[in-house]
Formats: sequence, structure tokens, C-alpha cells
Amino acid sequence: MGILNVTPDSFSDGGQLADPAAVLDRAAAMLEAGADVLDIGGESTRPGAAAVTEAEEATRVLPAIRAVRDRWPEAPISIDTFKPRIAEAAIGAGADIINDVWGLTYGLDAATRSHAINELAMSRAQPGTKPSLPTSPMAAVAARLGCPVILMHNRPDREYRDFWFDLLDDLRLSLGLARQAGIEDRQVWLDPGFGFAKSPGQNLEVIKHLDRIVKLGFPVLVGTSRKSTLGKVLGTTADDRLEGTAATCVWAIAQGCRMIRVHDVAPMVRYALMADAIKAGVEWSEG
Repeated sequence: MGILNVTPDSFSDGGQLADPAAVLDRAAAMLEAGADVLDIGGESTRPGAAAVTEAEEATRVLPAIRAVRDRWPEAPISIDTFKPRIAEAAIGAGADIINDVWGLTYGLDAATRSHAINELAMSRAQPGTKPSLPTSPMAAVAARLGCPVILMHNRPDREYRDFWFDLLDDLRLSLGLARQAGIEDRQVWLDPGFGFAKSPGQNLEVIKHLDRIVKLGFPVLVGTSRKSTLGKVLGTTADDRLEGTAATCVWAIAQGCRMIRVHDVAPMVRYALMADAIKAGVEWSEG
């Protein structure tokens, strides 16, 4: 998945894609390098980034989506947004996938989240019991449109009682909201949320034991590209984290990751191909 940020303030590539022509040039390079999906986003999710209105986000992403769709009718496009109306407009403009950094939970307060997680736990303990869950506007949009959705782990705070227990419960909440809305399991991907509501150590932990998320039974997307945890480990700036991105991607693939979301498509394709070949072992075949 190649990252196309049509934002002025993203942490590593803000302002680089200021018009559809620049988007098309970058998209062409990514597709030529081997990108399978183009992820278009119009609001930075870096810490401290300014909030963007729906109108501004639409102005940024819809022309970019239309331009890419017109040039490459078959290229899969995802819209990186947590706003239901932007997601719906983006799918209407030609996008195929909703990539939601809040995993369908945006706007739920702590009490509502806690109640819903408890309801899901009770339903697992008592099969056949239907949990009482809040309505997710984004889930309703994805279900109505019948499109794939990527559910990223995120939460309003870092107050974990038990990191893995809570993280998996958070993901089960996203899955519960998806199923309640009528989204089919075959349309769902999970993302561990590297860089979101986690300390650097916790970010590394989700990559180290990504297999725990893979075991939930859904394909997993990982996005570590150029993020600050890599800079803390390597002591480098955002534009000098290629090796860190590669190391985390290769480790994630070894743990069962099915897609990597990256800025530097050309070199990451090679790392991914090599990681896949090693994972295949004696079953690998040329071509």
C-alpha cells in the first residue's frame, strides 16, 4: 500500500502533493514500483496536527481520488479517513476501501467503550447472547456501500490495565461494531495501530507479537513507515528511517502481516518479496 498524503502538514511528506498533477506523478511512480493499493488521505494524524473540517478534507481528497481513478481505472484505492461522510463521498468518487484510523469507534466516550467491551466479553462467555453495542456511523456507511474496511487499533488514551488484553478487546470492539452493522467478515482487515495511543515500547511490542492479532483470523495491515518510534530507536529524522521501516516490515511479514503501508514503495517491495520467499522456504518457486 503506497501512501499518498494530500495534506500540508503530515509528519514526513506534508505539502508534497499540493495538486492532482503531483498526485498522479507520485501514484504513477508507486504503481510502477509495485504498489498494490494507493492510500489517499487528507488529514494528518500526527500528534498535535490541526483538525480539518469535512469541507476542507473533501476539497483535498476527492479531486485526487477522481484523478487517480480516471488515469488507472483498475487500481485499488483506499480512503484514509475516520469521517463517515468523507468515506461515503470518497467511495462515490472512485475509492474502493475505507481505511479508518479509529476502527469504527471515533466519538465513543470511555464509558460507552467500556460498556460495549463488557457486553462483548459476556457474549463470548455465553454463546448466543446478543451484545448491546452503540451504533457506529462509519460502520453503517461501510455496510451500506459493501466495501472493504481496515479497522485500525486506536483509543482515546494510553491507560492500559494489561496492554495485550486491552488491545485485543479494543479490536474485538471494532469487529463487534462491524458485524452489528452488517459488514461481512470477508470485507475486514485489522491494523495494530503502530504509532497510535501507544508508547514507543508498546509500538515495538505490537510488531514483536503481531501473531496475536493475526490469530483473530483477519488479514492484517501494518503501517510503520517513517514513524517516530523508528526515529527514537535509530536517532534519525523522518526522512532517514528507511532501514527502520524495512526491519519492522520484514518482522511483521514473518509474524503473518498481509500488507504493508509505506511511503518508499520501490525498496519496500523488495524487502517484502524477500521476506515472503524466506517464509515460503522450500515451497518458494521462481515466478
